[in-house]
Amino acid sequence: MSGTQRIVAALKRSLRARGVTYAELGRRIGLSVPSVKRVLSKGSLSLPRLERICAAVDLSIEELVRLSSDGSTEPASMLSQAQEAALAANPRLLACFYLLVNGRMPSEAAAELAMDERELRRLLARLDDLGLVQLRPRLGAHLKIGPAITWRHDGPVRRVYERYVREEFMRSRFDVANCALQFRSAELSEASRRVLLRKIDRLAADFADLAELDRSLPSRDKHSTAMLIACRPWVLSMFRGLQAKAMQRQT
Repeated sequence: MSGTQRIVAALKRSLRARGVTYAELGRRIGLSVPSVKRVLSKGSLSLPRLERICAAVDLSIEELVRLSSDGSTEPASMLSQAQEAALAANPRLLACFYLLVNGRMPSEAAAELAMDERELRRLLARLDDLGLVQLRPRLGAHLKIGPAITWRHDGPVRRVYERYVREEFMRSRFDVANCALQFRSAELSEASRRVLLRKIDRLAADFADLAELDRSLPSRDKHSTAMLIACRPWVLSMFRGLQAKAMQRQT
């Protein structure tokens, strides 16, 4: 894939992540929808036009170039079983890693976790041993993994955080600012269920794109945000009770 193609692909991902349709982009930069499609499909992007598009979606050229780096050199998004096991076994190590992944400097992570220099050095050394960071002078660390990690479905970290999700996340209120809770239940065909599952995968990918876009922002301009997506065959227990009563009446 050429450099221009990678930039256009990164731009399309950014548009999807920000919810900007071709029609909306065209309105912002003064082009028709067919013209926007032609520009993005052929990659006929002059630098002034690229700057206009980036400005229209609040994205810098530098961020776009970073997002367009060749997929062969992008940090992996899944850890090994051994890496996950080490993080799951040490909450302080996992917390430090989480903050680094989300753009904190080691010194900022140490301040948030009330760590002294000795503990910070020890945790960074452990992350380096695990191959998750590369140590730099003066307690610096370069990440070897991307910001939106896909934890193993049956892995140790998921088993740890799923317990906290069940115990804490769903007990929270969702009727306040910056929160959302949507629940739907219906009978769907197998084909519709497959479509729904693909859309959920796409939403999770959009979340990852947004995390990558915001990674370089200072911590004061972003907030830790969690998104829980779930879909499974399920019948409300109240309905099961009604069905059981109906069966009893029939017999």
